[in-house]
Amino acid sequence: MSKVRADNYADRLGTGAPVFPNGVNVTGVVTATTFSGNATGLSANATGTNLTLSGNLTVNGTQTIINTNVLDVKDKNIGIGSTSTPSDSLADGSGITIYGTTNKTWTWERDTGCFEYSEPNKFKGVVETVAVGATYDLGGGRVVLELDVRNATTYTHNLANGVVGIVSFKNMPADTGVQNGSTITVLFTQNSAGTANTTNATGIGTNVTVVGYEDGAAVAGISTRALVGSATTVTLSTTASDVDFVSFFIHYNGNGNTTPASYQVYATKNGGFRQGSVGV
Repeated sequence: MSKVRADNYADRLGTGAPVFPNGVNVTGVVTATTFSGNATGLSANATGTNLTLSGNLTVNGTQTIINTNVLDVKDKNIGIGSTSTPSDSLADGSGITIYGTTNKTWTWERDTGCFEYSEPNKFKGVVETVAVGATYDLGGGRVVLELDVRNATTYTHNLANGVVGIVSFKNMPADTGVQNGSTITVLFTQNSAGTANTTNATGIGTNVTVVGYEDGAAVAGISTRALVGSATTVTLSTTASDVDFVSFFIHYNGNGNTTPASYQVYATKNGGFRQGSVGV
């Protein structure tokens, strides 16, 4: 690189600001109060030294590569897919990729509205969300019991407000072409007379609706009956205030989420739970 005299170029401009048409190569330490201007094609090599920034750092570009053995982030919440106009469409497929012989991924998928994992999961402990089922009056002392598959896996329902005429599963993930299933358990507390849903005609699962969920929205619901043991139905305990656990498994085979034949609902019961009296 040729040597130039800054004062000569400054004199030519008459501004006191030096211009270096052949570039600047600096070895050593540069100290200045402020730097301003644009740097094009800037590169640096700092070996065996530490760099500390006391202010904010903004990097504009299409790729950032960090080669480091330890990455420590103080922020308690890390944003992914940041944009000035966020939407579920833009967030579709966002997540984390771990590189290996085959990549391991954890992503959010808009079509099912779920986080999806490429690998099995192992948890030390699992705490399930328990919610109260929503009810809608059908008339004649019957109600629709609506269970939102996206909100909880276990629900409670007190039969004091009427017989359950329809069990409705809302927002069942139903991505066309993809099989999946959901398990929902309901803890039914019998009414004070021990009369609710105790016959085959009024059994739990005798009338079921499923409302699928795809591409961020509900799809048209279907009506069906639950499959139960011995082709009968699930009836509840006839003892007042008993608790019955009824578990449903909703299987979707992927063949059209508005087609009744695409769904199978299975129901089973563990019942007659009440407070023990042994030793009293």
